[in-house]
Amino acid sequence: PYLLLLVSGGHCQLLAVEGVGAYTRLGTTVDDALGEAFDKTAKMLGLGYPGGPAVEERALRGDPKRFDLPRPMKGRAGCHFSFSGLKTAIRHKIEGLGGRDELTDRDINDICAGFQMAAGDVIYDRAAHALEMFNVDFGPPTALVIAGGVAANQSLRDRLATLADANGLVLIAPPPELCTDNGAMIAWAGIERLRLGMTDDLKFAPRPRWPLDADAPPAIGAGVKA
Repeated sequence: PYLLLLVSGGHCQLLAVEGVGAYTRLGTTVDDALGEAFDKTAKMLGLGYPGGPAVEERALRGDPKRFDLPRPMKGRAGCHFSFSGLKTAIRHKIEGLGGRDELTDRDINDICAGFQMAAGDVIYDRAAHALEMFNVDFGPPTALVIAGGVAANQSLRDRLATLADANGLVLIAPPPELCTDNGAMIAWAGIERLRLGMTDDLKFAPRPRWPLDADAPPAIGAGVKA
């Protein structure tokens, strides 16, 4: 089994993966997914869509310590996520600087850097808690894996690589170009299932937020995104 951090525009979850289709959810977001928070931050700053690459690029030129931003859920028990408070704090910082039209390039760079560092702190903390839970329930994991669109973010990869190294694990991540939506990941998932004789007919009903762990209880305070 390995510990998976799935971070995208629709998901922000930590899962124990025991095999193909065998997932146990350890933590989830109670509001926004991280990719959604990246996109909304970029929109507030006028950086366009998708927001993740734009925020990451501007963060490279910014001061992450200029703005004091919250780290929602950091230090709490368990490994659930919350990013709505961080998103709201970004909006307040922009308003405090006179609104989007008054922002300088330095303001935008520093807000992006601060947002990315805050998100990284939360991800590190929640993943560290998940590793503790994993060891109790499943034994030592074989690896720490990150997947989803936000897995392309190099800063987050670096933070997770540090966590993995501190726990004697290897961090596994797809090539950045295969982190976003693509046919290869869908085909590979099909190959893995077919090899195990796992087939389906076409009578299922599509669901926009298909749960990986259908038996997981709803997270307290979470809505449909849990």
